[in-house]
Amino acid sequence: MITSPTSGMLKSLPAEHRQQLMRIAREVSFPQGTRLFEEGAHADRFWIIRTGTVTLDMRVPGRRAAVIETLGHNQLVGWSWLFAPHSWHLGAEATTPVRAYEFDAAAVRALCRDVPALGAAVSQWVGGIVAHRLHSARTRLLDLYAPYGSGSAR
Repeated sequence: MITSPTSGMLKSLPAEHRQQLMRIAREVSFPQGTRLFEEGAHADRFWIIRTGTVTLDMRVPGRRAAVIETLGHNQLVGWSWLFAPHSWHLGAEATTPVRAYEFDAAAVRALCRDVPALGAAVSQWVGGIVAHRLHSARTRLLDLYAPYGSGSAR
């Protein structure tokens, strides 16, 4: 029962797998303005937002970081924990106070190895999110920095 890659974990993963993951979740909160992670740093955890919003941003040489996407309720914050070398590809900041479920990446990776069906479901879920975020990043950077009319008209 995999749905849209941007839908929350609660809709994207079968109930059995959600329950297995939620057993290792812990509740956390972040005040507005908290940097959850920086591009290039070690990715050792991830979050599912319960309340609030988080922006994902990308460093752009010679410019301010570009906001790529804003995430909210039930959305995944962070996917780099799943793929070696486990380094963040973007940065993230709480733009409002945030309450979230936090997951230890090593524990989730171990669970995915131990329960192959869970590993496959998590990989498909996160892979869909990665594809969506890559498209969002490309679109946003073109919107911000491409010269007017630089796209090909077809």
